[in-house]
Amino acid sequence: MKNLTEVTGRILLGLIFLLAGIGKIGAAYAGTAAYMASMGVPGALLPLVIALEIIGGLMVISGFKVKWAGYALAVFSLVAAFIFHANFDDQMQSILFMKNLSIAGGLLLLTVYGAGQWSLDSKLFK
Repeated sequence: MKNLTEVTGRILLGLIFLLAGIGKIGAAYAGTAAYMASMGVPGALLPLVIALEIIGGLMVISGFKVKWAGYALAVFSLVAAFIFHANFDDQMQSILFMKNLSIAGGLLLLTVYGAGQWSLDSKLFK
């Protein structure tokens, strides 16, 4: 049961980043870049954001170098919370802020406890 819980947790943590990164490709690209620019973040950084979300999400899901991915995505989540969701007068932004904090917390736990037995880390780096 422990192994199943670990892999399920990794999938749930990684999936939000994977889907967010994929969602920024295509029709949403220009709008996302414009939103970033409106918040003071250069839209030119969007390819790096997409790469981090997709690659980091896949790393967490597969359990490959999960500590590195966990740290990177936790920092990304905290930075995004403070830049994009710190309007506490807007209830939705407050909820999104707390969501990002919670995800960062889960990722930090992943960096401490590792990916578990059902992971590439376990298979490749014993």
